[in-house]
Amino acid sequence: MGLSFAKLFSRLFAKKEMRILMVGLDAAGKTTILYKLKLGEIVTTIPTIGFNVETVEYKNISFTVWDVGGQDKIRPLWRHYFQNTQGLIFVVDSNDRDRVVEARDELHRMLNEDELRDAVLLVFANKQDLPNAMNAAEITDKLGLHSLRQRHWYIQSTCATSGEGLYEGLDWLSNNIANKVGLDSQPTYAIPLCILFSCDLFLSLFIGLMAG
Repeated sequence: MGLSFAKLFSRLFAKKEMRILMVGLDAAGKTTILYKLKLGEIVTTIPTIGFNVETVEYKNISFTVWDVGGQDKIRPLWRHYFQNTQGLIFVVDSNDRDRVVEARDELHRMLNEDELRDAVLLVFANKQDLPNAMNAAEITDKLGLHSLRQRHWYIQSTCATSGEGLYEGLDWLSNNIANKVGLDSQPTYAIPLCILFSCDLFLSLFIGLMAG
């Protein structure tokens, strides 16, 4: 009996792991976002020729985030990172009006790939601190997001340098990946656990698990 309750608690409190792919055109702010999430600070970056991969711990979730370079010669390599991706973060430079159509084309090209069929999409409308930045509604229109009727998607205004909006985006991403893959589809216990066995036993089991 003790073992079964231990298994129950391990399932309730176990850290969830998610594989996230972060892409976007070059200079959109992907690497700045990655290390702001990882380290909580701004780091000096250079254009990514290849990829950066980091594990980002947030709440009870461990995100493995792949930040793949966005220069045009590198983009054909994006597909090599698609496999097993649960969430796609597409970063847009909201101040780059000249290339927003290019960003749209790259996004839709990716979403047509079979390996990303089930991935949820989070768009970071980045660089909102700049005076001429397009807002989230304008980015939504420019990227044609409303046409993605078979896709779970969300757009979040962000500023990578301050961190504004980043964790709100991660909250949406983690909740929707969990719902999509059934990580939250654990057995539902409508009766409080303290009714199933004495509260003293509950407390002793809980303390034992936390100590062990």
